[in-house]
Amino acid sequence: MGLDDITRRVSAAEIAAGRAPGSVTLIAVSKLQPPGRVEAVLAQGHAVYGENYVQEAQAKWPAWSAAHPGVSVHMIGPLQSNKARAAVALFDAIHTLDRVTLARKLAAQMAEQGRRPQVFVQVNTGDEPQKAGILADELPGFLALCAELELAPSGLMCIPPEGRDPVPHFRLLRRLAETHGLSGLSMGMSADFEAAIAEGATHVRVGSAIFGARAVG
Repeated sequence: MGLDDITRRVSAAEIAAGRAPGSVTLIAVSKLQPPGRVEAVLAQGHAVYGENYVQEAQAKWPAWSAAHPGVSVHMIGPLQSNKARAAVALFDAIHTLDRVTLARKLAAQMAEQGRRPQVFVQVNTGDEPQKAGILADELPGFLALCAELELAPSGLMCIPPEGRDPVPHFRLLRRLAETHGLSGLSMGMSADFEAAIAEGATHVRVGSAIFGARAVG
């Protein structure tokens, strides 16, 4: 596998689902990958990357972004409230808005910095107590708070329960997004991105299938 293979599969999944070509954004998950692997994908012209850790992203992406104009870096991992300032400054999109305290911190930092990365609300579609995310029945109130804070989320994100059929979770996320007038659906990873595209994903997050297995993490 590799970037070319995954790009072809994304395009084929778009066609199979009757989606417009290029309607799905492929996020290459570069967290914990050796620099040489990421630089090879950058050299191929891929523009959208995903990171899980603010400190790791700070250490590498400013230089890479300067060398590759047009690159977009997305935060796809859990975000601590005390890293909100750095996240707003660094990332072009934040996929893991999952609680009220973080919403308030992000809103304050966007106002202070005059920078507005795209925001997705993470939904805990499996109602898993150990997993981050807004519960489906709490989403209306949370989105109302976001509106008060002028956060204006563009979509929703989910990580289906491990070992279970992801499709019902993708469908739930799509229904929730449609109900609330949100167009973005960040869902689907290496093992299930084609199913996610069939269910309406606008952003899929693929790491090892592009870069190879990570040594750690």
